Amino acid sequence: MKKLIIILFAITACYGNVSAQKKGKGEKEVNVITSDKTGWHKIGEMVASFSKERDVMVVVGADKFAALKIKVTEADIKISDIEVFYENGTQEDINVRSDIKNGGETRVIDLKGGERQIKKIAFVYKTAGGSSEKAHLEVWGLKTNAKK
Repeated sequence: MKKLIIILFAITACYGNVSAQKKGKGEKEVNVITSDKTGWHKIGEMVASFSKERDVMVVVGADKFAALKIKVTEADIKISDIEVFYENGTQEDINVRSDIKNGGETRVIDLKGGERQIKKIAFVYKTAGGSSEKAHLEVWGLKTNAKK
């Protein structure tokens, strides 16, 4: 048991250092999620690149979630859609269509099929009100049945 804990800690430490690096074309890798406890977990965070209008966040680790929400700081943002790509190869396009103010968050976004393994999340967005500030996004996922 001690060996398993040490291995998991080492893996977490290694992945924690690559949280803002590019994974692939336009993809940003996030910290490894090791907890399977029921409740809300921060999946990752990123800065919206307003030179583009689409960013992708890769989800690594204990990636089974039933719902998502996005918290925004530093600038307002208009999120049109998010596309959730699942480990089984399917994807879900979710119309968010929300103007989110600095300090605000999206509604809770339930995923079809209950708790599912997420591979990556793509965001389609625009700056709100022509702002030149960059919005900081935190993505949170809800685990509902940790033992399943």
